[in-house]
Amino acid sequence: MVGDVPVVNPWLPQPRPPGGINGKPRRSVQEASAELTGPAAPQGAGVPPPEHALPVARAGQGGGHAWWWLGAHGGAGVSTLERAVPGGRDAGRAWPTAEHEQSVVLVARSGANGLRAAQNAVQQWASGMVTGIDLLGLVVVADAPGRRPKALRDLVRLVSGAVPRLWEIPWVEPWRLGEPPLAHLPRECAPLARDLTGLTRPV
Repeated sequence: MVGDVPVVNPWLPQPRPPGGINGKPRRSVQEASAELTGPAAPQGAGVPPPEHALPVARAGQGGGHAWWWLGAHGGAGVSTLERAVPGGRDAGRAWPTAEHEQSVVLVARSGANGLRAAQNAVQQWASGMVTGIDLLGLVVVADAPGRRPKALRDLVRLVSGAVPRLWEIPWVEPWRLGEPPLAHLPRECAPLARDLTGLTRPV
């Protein structure tokens, strides 16, 4: 039951060292808004494997994109985000693999099924089942207008505590009606675009 989801995250992030994360230098002012709120790397041992795992596929060819949008499930909102926040490319619901590290943004709807799918994908990453992935964070796209029930808010908190960053996109009625995403951008898209641009570089 969704209502039984604990609010304590089993994948606690490690304390950040004074010099930065995992020995890396501190971020620039441009990247300050993208500060880590969860673990920066897979935890490996101790993280259980997921019930359902996303496939791993060879990354598509072609440059010009700085990150991959990875939908944790069908209808997550990847195609809309790809148009609303230029710079990323749809990974086709599979973890990308290539000769060099791939930046990935996980996407899920805020309903129970979407969040559970995101939890499975996060466990897959956190347990070390996928490699060569720089998971930038999770985008939760509202599945309905209005305030979420407490059970879903708790589930968002649980899942997001195991990823480096969380961004939330509200319900946009014109998007549901098929209108162009760029013509009806919610204000939350601006910090998402700024953060991802600051965290990545085109390849």
